[in-house]
Amino acid sequence: MQLHSMTQAETRPDAMGDVPGICEIPLTRAVVQYRNLHETDASGGRIEDIGLALIVDGRFASTSAAVDLGSGNVKVLDLSTELVVLDWVYEPTVEYVAALITESSSKQEYDAIRSYSRKLGLTVLERIGFGPLSRPTFLRVGFRDICRDLDLHEGTSIRFVMGRGRLTRAYLDYDTCSLLFKTAFQAADRQLEHALGVAFTEADIHREDPSSRTDAVSYHVRFPVPVGLGEARLVLGQMRRGLVALMARFEAERFSSIEALMNTFGARETLAGLQIREPSVSTVRIQSPMAGSDFIH
Repeated sequence: MQLHSMTQAETRPDAMGDVPGICEIPLTRAVVQYRNLHETDASGGRIEDIGLALIVDGRFASTSAAVDLGSGNVKVLDLSTELVVLDWVYEPTVEYVAALITESSSKQEYDAIRSYSRKLGLTVLERIGFGPLSRPTFLRVGFRDICRDLDLHEGTSIRFVMGRGRLTRAYLDYDTCSLLFKTAFQAADRQLEHALGVAFTEADIHREDPSSRTDAVSYHVRFPVPVGLGEARLVLGQMRRGLVALMARFEAERFSSIEALMNTFGARETLAGLQIREPSVSTVRIQSPMAGSDFIH
């Protein structure tokens, strides 16, 4: 991919010049969170991507060239919509990434940009720390590890075969810290409801009934929104244990093979390697919000 003049200084800041009436600061060098709505190509959510990208050519918001700091994939993003800028990198970093992109014609060269992007992404997360704006990225990184352990495929989800013709997939809503279980049926799945209640005893579980004939029932398993990296790791641990329990319940043979691999190589936990200073004040939970209430509404 040719990225002409991406590192050259402009005579005036004309990024977002195609979006009249708003910011005119060049986006080049920015580290941003991007979502599906920002992607101009196929929808995102692939297992290697973490939704954190370095803008290498941000002169125009509607066609910004960016590198995902998890996969190293080059994307064209439309950043003219709502955008979260988490950090900025120095000019030499952008120049180096641009050079790696230009040279990434072979697998070995692509591995170089992917490796460097991953290191840069973790460095950025350590620098900005855990907060309301960065929380979705931390959760996405943690959930990606769970998906790679339990159900490695191109997408960021975990599938469960609960019987003949009965399939559900679990996704993570990074903004609300909720697991979303999508089914293919319009009627409530009582077996799945019971299994969710057993697997996720500390979560708040809701059923979303279909609003039309083309929709299906889904279940939201809501966890407390973490305020620090330690809490995020605890919540992700609860998610992992619950998802493992569901797999052991519905797909015992598949679970046995996965369990053997994890016992041998250990569970992935990228967040455990981050050096982030946590608040010196800690909190202790004194009562569960689920005490004395039904888990299905």
